[in-house]
Amino acid sequence: MATLKSSNATPAARVILPGTQYHRIRKTVQLICFIAFILLPLFNIIRFDIPHERFYFFGTELWISEFSIIFLTMMFLMFSIAAVAMLYGRIYCGYLCPQMIFSEAANSLEAAIKRMVNRRFSSLGAIERRVMAVALFSAVLLPAAVFVSFVFISFFVQPVDLFHRLLSLDIRTSGGILGASVTLVTLLDFAFLRQRFCTGICPYGYLQNMLADSNTLLVHFHDDEGKCIHCDKCVRACPMGIDIRESSHQLECTHCAECIDACSTILGKLGRGSLIQYAWGDAGNNAVKETAWYRRIGLRDGKRIFVLLLMVIYASGLSIAISLRQPVLVRIMPNRITLYTMDADGLVHNRFRLVAINRGKTDARVTFSLADLPAAKILGVEDGVKLKPEETLQREFDVAAAASAVGPGVNHLRILTQVTPAQTAGEFQETFIAPMESTPAPAGK
Repeated sequence: MATLKSSNATPAARVILPGTQYHRIRKTVQLICFIAFILLPLFNIIRFDIPHERFYFFGTELWISEFSIIFLTMMFLMFSIAAVAMLYGRIYCGYLCPQMIFSEAANSLEAAIKRMVNRRFSSLGAIERRVMAVALFSAVLLPAAVFVSFVFISFFVQPVDLFHRLLSLDIRTSGGILGASVTLVTLLDFAFLRQRFCTGICPYGYLQNMLADSNTLLVHFHDDEGKCIHCDKCVRACPMGIDIRESSHQLECTHCAECIDACSTILGKLGRGSLIQYAWGDAGNNAVKETAWYRRIGLRDGKRIFVLLLMVIYASGLSIAISLRQPVLVRIMPNRITLYTMDADGLVHNRFRLVAINRGKTDARVTFSLADLPAAKILGVEDGVKLKPEETLQREFDVAAAASAVGPGVNHLRILTQVTPAQTAGEFQETFIAPMESTPAPAGK
């Protein structure tokens, strides 16, 4: 009689083979990226509000008129993308790309639904089970496409405004039509394209391959001694369906390292190490075995160090530009359609144009004063101007002085501004034009 094993027996400890950790690391990183994808537009970390012409970068609201800061931001992001591709190849595609994350999620969901239908409805025919699986998958896919499209469009439209459009099923305005179009494209992508988008449409994949060189990180198959047992586990594990043994430079390879885990799992049972590894270039230099810290992170030649320094320079310039940014923008320009006018009291008037923009979130007040021309005074904004949050004000005002108290022709002065509560000061070097003749000129001259 066979001896029954006790149900209270302690289960054997799980053995984690060397090199099989990349899958769980990748899925953890993808989960973090998915959460970041949702939070970035909701908290204005990175968002381009097209209707309001605003660009948000880590909570800082930049107006479209602040082109210099936006330019530095774009340059910094561009060099970051290039640096990542140069150092780590297509690691972005395998670990960080939303398209890859959602495509793999769609694959896993479809496979799980098929297994569930086949297990619970095994009495049905194959065609019936297939139709049921497709129906259930489509029922889940539609709300998922709506959610992903909502988050994506939130990078360009205020989420609150977009949510109201969604509740009202708006397909009449441009925003509603855009939302419906993106949802349709997303649905078709999840249903049919998935990873095909990466190999046939995505331009970043081609760019990354162009930036790669002999020191770029890649997934490398190295078997000089013929130890491969041809189990094809690496091929079955690849989400892109390629055979890494053919080449390390296949366009479809996203450096996800699923093949490394697969090879480690099989050969580890035979007491051997993986034949597939992360390596720096075609030489097959194992990235894990590097000793110097700067070589482990990819700084293997002068070109990479130069790119890193360039990124530091752009990041520093961007930080300085943002720190010097003033919440209230004040611009003063002379109105020279008429050089000067004279009133009945013999005062010479020069007209100036004021543009004030409150880019902050609180009320602001701008006051004005003059320097270097004691005889002159400001008319029209003597008490200053008040600005509500996000308000733009345009106004004209006069600087007036007695003709006998100023020199003929061009006089120099400074218009001083003071912004509260920010307590920022501004200074504008301007000119005051008076008549050339000693006697007062008629009005309008």
